[in-house]
Parts: sequence; structure tokens; C-alpha cells
Amino acid sequence: MSPTWKPLTGTSRAVALEVLVHGPLSRVELARRMEMSQGSLTRLTKPLVDRGLLLEVNGTRGAGSGVGRPQKPLDVLATAHHFVGVKLTGETAYGVLTTLRAEVVAQETETFDDTSPQNVTAVISRLVSRLSTGAPSVTAVGVSLGGHAADHQSVASAPYLHWVDVPLAAMVEAATSLPTVVENDLVALTEAESWFGAGPGLDQFAVVTVGAGVGFGLVVRGHQVTNADIGLGLVGHIPLDPNGPVCFQGHRGCSTAMLSMESIAGAVSVALGRRVTYDQALDLAAAGDPAAGRVVGEAGRALGRMLALVANFTMPRKVVLGGEGVRLVEVARGAIDDALRADRDPKASPLVLEVRPGDFTEWARGAAVVAIQTYVLGVD
Repeated sequence: MSPTWKPLTGTSRAVALEVLVHGPLSRVELARRMEMSQGSLTRLTKPLVDRGLLLEVNGTRGAGSGVGRPQKPLDVLATAHHFVGVKLTGETAYGVLTTLRAEVVAQETETFDDTSPQNVTAVISRLVSRLSTGAPSVTAVGVSLGGHAADHQSVASAPYLHWVDVPLAAMVEAATSLPTVVENDLVALTEAESWFGAGPGLDQFAVVTVGAGVGFGLVVRGHQVTNADIGLGLVGHIPLDPNGPVCFQGHRGCSTAMLSMESIAGAVSVALGRRVTYDQALDLAAAGDPAAGRVVGEAGRALGRMLALVANFTMPRKVVLGGEGVRLVEVARGAIDDALRADRDPKASPLVLEVRPGDFTEWARGAAVVAIQTYVLGVD
């Protein structure tokens, strides 16, 4: 366990965050970004350098003729702190060890049949132990899951784990002796994109995920749009096809019915008269199977319509597509693009799409990012 770290506050936090996300930065550039004098900046950054959070790195001499005092840009010492991020599904815990910049340096996975909070806590504890073995000390743990955790400590509800009002952070802290934060998985993934992915340099972008469910996150001017209802999966039942299948809550053609992995695999299974997995359904569609192709094509059109809704309502500069079911984008890209064109004004700016890998590493990394935000920089 690493020594207790007092989270940064105020201007010191803002300076450290600017260097963390955009560094290395010269003092001149950093002072310009922070709208302060270089003298004030020096007074603020000295304690951060002394504490080992910031460091001077080799830079270049003043612009122009190559003469003048050498400039030493400031950067974060990414390896000064390490974090464990754990993403929970209904049957597996995916863990990563990251640096202060959320660079993944180790991964571990453990499956479980018993979803009781006590057993899952023990699973998380074992992952933390394995990830910490032979590695630098760990500062904090972040846990993400498909559910509602508005206070970042307790899980109010987690349908895939069948949990209600579980004090997960306190349980993990007791088992690992490490400070712990709990967050909805989509929120955590969106925070990771905001700080260390598509976000830097963009004033507005969105995240859309496809997998066990359907998720949506929006970042405006560096801040994710959230409220007390975040984590309830409110975008899971947006109507996308009036002739589509019915979801488990009785909604016809909603985003869950059209885009979840289980819905797509189930529809292809019914059409073929035999059980197929989600990846098998996509394989069959890509190979030209007419039944699978029809189902996957309809899913692609539904995703295109959802992306058009996102673009029309929120006007993002970019949409990041992720989730364990994101391979749908590859197989049904033509149908997605057709639906986007049909539902967007032809004079509208082209929608920039950025597709992430469909594995759980990104989700677990997001959990580590919320730990970085909370326990180093003191971000709520």
C-alpha cells in the first residue's frame, strides 16, 4: 500500500490536471493556459515538483536563434503512482494496473459463479493482490459496473449482479486496505476518454457503447454531463424501429431490443433454428448468410439512427464507439452510414466516428481513471 496521498485542491489541482492531460508543457505555455504570471506559476508548481507529482524534463532552448536559457518543460511522473481498475460483469472481474496517465501495465481476470457482495469483494481483493505483486505501490482502486452508484461508494442497484444497496467501496477498502471509489461503467469509460482518449482538444464529444446494454455519455468543455439518474441506463429504451422486436420491458424496436448482443444473437438464433453466439451471428452476416445479414443489417440501421439522434441533439465534434459488442460497427458499417445519411441534414457537418477495441480492458482502465481523479487530483 502506498502512503496516504492528500488530494490536490484549487489552483494546484488545475495546474496538475493541465500538465497531466496536455503535458509536457513549458512554463510559458502553462502560464498562458492558466492565465497567470510565471512567478505565480513557479510558486504553485514548486510544491508539486517537491512532492514528486511534477518533474522537469529536457526541453529546447528559447525560440529563434537557439540561444538563451534552456527551457525545461513540466510533465507528470506517470510512474509515481499506480492504480488498480476493476470492471465487473455478472460473471467476470477484469482488472488492470495503470500509471498516473492510465497506461495499462498489467492485466488480470477472474470469473465467478457466486455474485454475493462478499464473494465479489474477495475476487476484487485477489485481483488487486495479483496486480500489485512485483509492482510499485498502489495508490487507490477504482471499480466500475453496470449499475447505479450515485455516491461513488455504494451500489444502489446493479441488475447484472442482482445487487441493491451494497456498500462496495467500504467492503473493498476493508479487504485491500486501499482507498476505493465505485462508479457506473459508462461514466468511468467516458471519463477515461475525456482525460486520456478522444477528449483533449475537443470542446464537445460523445461516447456510445454497444454490448450487454447500450450506453451514452456526453462531455462538454471538459466536463461529463451527469445527474442523480446517471447509471440507470436511460438510453437503453430509445425507440429506433417501429417494426423491431420487443425488449424485456415490452418496448418495440428500442435500442436494447435492436442493439444489445443478446438481442442480436437471439434474433439470428430464431431465424436459423439453432443457437448461435453474438460473434457467430456477426461471422454469418459477414459471410453472406441472408438470415443473419438481415438481422445484423437492421441492427446497423438502428445504430445509425441512434448516432444521428446523438449528433442532431448534442452536436458533438466526435462520437467514440466502444463496448464489447462494437464489432457490429465493422460488420454493419454500410447500414450504419446509410441510416446516418437518411436522418441527418445533408448540409450538416460530417459526423466523425472513432471506434475503440471491443475488449474489457478499456472498461477496467476507465475504473482506474476515476480512482486517479478522486484520490490524486481530488476531482468529484
